[in-house]
Amino acid sequence: MKEELLHYVWRLRKFDHTHLQTTDGLPIDILHPGEHNHNAGPDFLNARIRIGDTLWAGNVEMHLRASDWHRHRHSDDPAYKNVILHVVLDADCPIYHPEKRMLPCLTLKKRISNRLSKLYQRLLHNELWIPCQHLFYQAPELTRNLWLDRLLVERLESKTQSIATLLKENKNDWEATCYQLLIHNFGLNVNGMAFERLASSIPHRLLLTHRNRLFQLEALLFGQSGLLTNDYQDEYPQALRKEYDFLRKKYNLQPLTSTLWKFSRMRPANFPTIRMAQLATLFYQSTHLFSKILATQTIEEVEHMFALKLSNYWQSHYTFDKASSRRQKTLGRSSIHLLVINTIAPLLFLYGKERDEVQFKDRALRFLEELTPEKNTTIDHWKELGFYPKSAYQTQALLQLKKHYCKEKKCLQCAIGHTILSTAREEHVIKVD
Repeated sequence: MKEELLHYVWRLRKFDHTHLQTTDGLPIDILHPGEHNHNAGPDFLNARIRIGDTLWAGNVEMHLRASDWHRHRHSDDPAYKNVILHVVLDADCPIYHPEKRMLPCLTLKKRISNRLSKLYQRLLHNELWIPCQHLFYQAPELTRNLWLDRLLVERLESKTQSIATLLKENKNDWEATCYQLLIHNFGLNVNGMAFERLASSIPHRLLLTHRNRLFQLEALLFGQSGLLTNDYQDEYPQALRKEYDFLRKKYNLQPLTSTLWKFSRMRPANFPTIRMAQLATLFYQSTHLFSKILATQTIEEVEHMFALKLSNYWQSHYTFDKASSRRQKTLGRSSIHLLVINTIAPLLFLYGKERDEVQFKDRALRFLEELTPEKNTTIDHWKELGFYPKSAYQTQALLQLKKHYCKEKKCLQCAIGHTILSTAREEHVIKVD
């Protein structure tokens, strides 16, 4: 058994309460089990428990064996001096306070149902894609949907943590933060880190300074990426390199190495060269991007903002010196929707949170609800289990569920896992090795 199961049964009182008493025979009445503590210190805080004739207010610590108190050196930690009850599976030894008073101890060894323990072990140790793969639909649809709502907000909160850090580094400059985040997410998964380094290498003020000349924006992006170091034959990359050499000396820039960029096994439309050309066009067409994002009310307005017409050279090239059939290489709807998911929605959510303006948080959620479901391997697995998400709102929640709960076997913290475990009847007792 894991200690997490003890926390679970204590928090939800899923154990036999008949004639509760301490190991030395004093009756116990649990008025309030306390608040589950996920940080350092005792497991449950601010509990209210009557032991014998005395009502105690304080903390509760839990262990599989009472001797774990010594193994964890709690006697030397002042954070544990207000523990009023030691709840254990097996009371293998008495524990004493520094003043030699024995710490009241409750053992749950014969009070947890055998079925609950076995079901938890089954979830914990199977090798299925998700632990509850054959039990998933025991949870009512309403429970699943409410849990997905919570997971979506949790995922947005997680994404905004890194954005908040970036915002702080930018001295609360939302426009600079927006530009850096967009550059990062233009790289998709394959070149995301390289684009992030590119964003860090170009001060936002330089993009603003040269925003009225597309050629200079391309020179800055391609030059800083390190992709202008080859001896190209086409006049256009030669001109870009000449312009970049001038800008590099003027602003004392240090380019990245070209080996950062990955082209293999990618669709040409997603080559980093095309993505950089699209970024340059975006910065050229749209100043004050973050302000425009705040003003958008519909997905259609967002799609219009990212309707990009590339310069003449890139209409007939995917890379330098290699001509291709002429076509306008616009951002597809799926690419724009990924930018909404990974950039626009988190930015709106964080802005609403920081400014205490709920309409921006609501808009972030609405945008995700209006987008079609994402297509990836994880979502394909959910479909194989019979769960067909209706929107990006649900696919984002399902990604959060798989990565942070199913993969880590956090069934006891999952609403679906809780519902499944709640079906275990209070019968028999667990056997401890």
